[in-house]
Amino acid sequence: MKPVLFTGAGVAIITPFNEDQSVNYDRFAQLVEDQVKNGTDAIVVCGTTGEAKTLSTEEHINVIKLCVEVANHRVPVIAGAGSNDTHYAVKLSNEAEKCGVDALLSVTPYYNKTSQRGLIAHYNYIADRVSAPMILYNVPSRTGVNIKPETYAELAKHPRIIATKEANGNISEIAQTAALCGDELTIYSGNDDQATAIMSLGGKGVISVLSNVAPKETHEICAKYFEGDVEGSRDLQLRAMDLCDALFCEVNPIPVKKAMQLMGVDCGPLRMPLTEISPEHEKNLAQAMKDFGI
Repeated sequence: MKPVLFTGAGVAIITPFNEDQSVNYDRFAQLVEDQVKNGTDAIVVCGTTGEAKTLSTEEHINVIKLCVEVANHRVPVIAGAGSNDTHYAVKLSNEAEKCGVDALLSVTPYYNKTSQRGLIAHYNYIADRVSAPMILYNVPSRTGVNIKPETYAELAKHPRIIATKEANGNISEIAQTAALCGDELTIYSGNDDQATAIMSLGGKGVISVLSNVAPKETHEICAKYFEGDVEGSRDLQLRAMDLCDALFCEVNPIPVKKAMQLMGVDCGPLRMPLTEISPEHEKNLAQAMKDFGI
């Protein structure tokens, strides 16, 4: 049985920018502090929501380092360190480890993609060259690659591959993965709207976009479930559905950055190729936030 890194809601935290497009490190430090104070169970830094693919390597490492410093061991810090270039993924992972992260988040290769055999080779190559635990990240809608349950079963044999952020949306495949891997692979929902469902299959929580704007409530969805209040978890999950949908009405993190702005938290512009949310979607997002109580 492998250790469970965290149980509950881990925020996939945004990266704030200044108006000149530079990283706003002061605002980022405050966002991390606010998340810890509001009950978030882990912080996932430099992932999709953090616009990691527009960060230079230097910015990427600086953001990770600052996150580790501010979190100060109060919650685990998981660093996005994946790439479609296996050797660069190793380099980035090693640099993240030097910052003192608790684990690495490694997305499946995108654009050039690979086969299931290639996924096994890619992840085992990285895992052999890092010391921190690895969380795989399966998000086929972005990468064009899906990790099959049988592939998970093979990857779970590696001692440093301990978990997955599963965002393929296929509950049946996730159930099959849970059945094949058991305690050798922790499953986290990568979709806010499936957190309770995946916990019912043995998942240990969610890596969440919603947590950026509703950290307490997202934490409670998970906490209630693990306290045995399944009905309470389900009810809060269902109450959040419209907001979850609104946060993905355009490409993430376009809506969540606008949501934070609407809450009075200025996180600056997006980096291209992302653009500002449309007026219609902004209106719907604002209404969903109000309906949820934000």
